[in-house]
Amino acid sequence: MVDVLLYLFERYMAEELEPDDDRAALQGRLLEAGFPSREIEQAFDWLEDFSNLDTLAQPSSHSTRIYHPRELARLGQEGYGFLAFLEQRGILNPTLRELVIERVMALDAAEIGIDQLKWLVLMVLYNLPEEESSAGWLEQLVLEDVDFVH
Repeated sequence: MVDVLLYLFERYMAEELEPDDDRAALQGRLLEAGFPSREIEQAFDWLEDFSNLDTLAQPSSHSTRIYHPRELARLGQEGYGFLAFLEQRGILNPTLRELVIERVMALDAAEIGIDQLKWLVLMVLYNLPEEESSAGWLEQLVLEDVDFVH
């Protein structure tokens, strides 16, 4: 499913896809690209759930985040370090961090690799117009494959 999301996002960034392309057309393109229909459906469900996150917790900027063991297992040590790095740089605030963690946990995967996590964070930021400058900074980091300090 992550590969489907990344494929869609990369095509959208390359302007091969239009924001108003209908679901059936996108599904057809994904099937032609060789993705299984089950993963395509899961990816669309993930994207639809993204717009229904109004009830997400609004943590205080002074609170300490304690990760659940399942979250740590899914993120891995490198992913955890990457999120901490983004928070220290001011790219993610506590609310955005929670949104990223929620979206990572909604994936059907045992563990998310660091490259996948970078793209998922970028997807989250691109879906929030007020985060345009952060998305641009992270896009540069992702596209140039810059290593981060953790």
